[in-house]
Amino acid sequence: MTIRHPEKVNKPINLIKKKPEWIRSKLSNSKEFFFTKTIVNQNNLVTVCQEANCPNITECWSKRHATFLIMGDTCTRACAFCDVKTGKPKKLDLLEPFKISSAVKKLNLKHAVITSVDRDDLDDGGANHFYKVITETRQKNPETTIEVLTPDFLRKGESYKKVIEAKPDVFNHNIETVPRLYRKVRPGSRYFASVELLKNVKKIDKNIFTKSGLMVGLGENKDEILHLMDDLRSAEVDFLTIGQYLQPSVKHHPLSRYYLPNEFKELESAAKSKGFLLVSSSPLTRSSYHADEDFAKLQKNRINQTNAQSIS
Repeated sequence: MTIRHPEKVNKPINLIKKKPEWIRSKLSNSKEFFFTKTIVNQNNLVTVCQEANCPNITECWSKRHATFLIMGDTCTRACAFCDVKTGKPKKLDLLEPFKISSAVKKLNLKHAVITSVDRDDLDDGGANHFYKVITETRQKNPETTIEVLTPDFLRKGESYKKVIEAKPDVFNHNIETVPRLYRKVRPGSRYFASVELLKNVKKIDKNIFTKSGLMVGLGENKDEILHLMDDLRSAEVDFLTIGQYLQPSVKHHPLSRYYLPNEFKELESAAKSKGFLLVSSSPLTRSSYHADEDFAKLQKNRINQTNAQSIS
């Protein structure tokens, strides 16, 4: 439902639908939660958990799992679903690679997830900064696996190759929604450019796991979701996450509807039948939700797949 006020005709207010009973954040271990918060604050770090108001922050931080947001807290894009602020970003923090690597060590992370805002203001979209954060983190934490969730590096040529050169264990780039909704939901992005990015990562280094995420409840239909899955499989994406879109405010893209838990199970089955190595599909699934556990599953599934292929 959209309400238009006479004095704000061009600014629709999209009422937020009440959350159903199956969307509930889990309680936290307060001691571990505040330990994680302390490490983040002491190192002056930014996390997507906070900036995007993730519903899983209490659960994840209680396990010392924080998703680090590099290159600042201000994005150059204005995606209609996202709660990260938009504007003119500050200069890159040259000490950030050291800060991230130190925080990973203090938290004793087995699997670190690093993402960023879009930085269209930078010539390389921030690819070289990603490289520095990955290499510094790996040098200080050689036993830690590293997952990156990157922008699309749209119109930045082959700068994305710098991220691949750093050899993250998982290269994630979220497709977010179906092609028809891109103009409204992701006006600064291009659907097939995102698919092509994921395809190129796998072409360059087949050892890197590729991953992408989809939100449902933005107005898509089932056929569009199935076609999206086909596009991602054509790009040889290994891991697909599917979660419920939760409208951050009345000024964000309106929520079409809440999917039922059984619908997420149906989407999971459909994705698995298309050949994804791993699928995580639930109302509260997010890109980095249970990322460490999922990485272990990815490794196991790849080994099983390789063994099955060698036998056949």
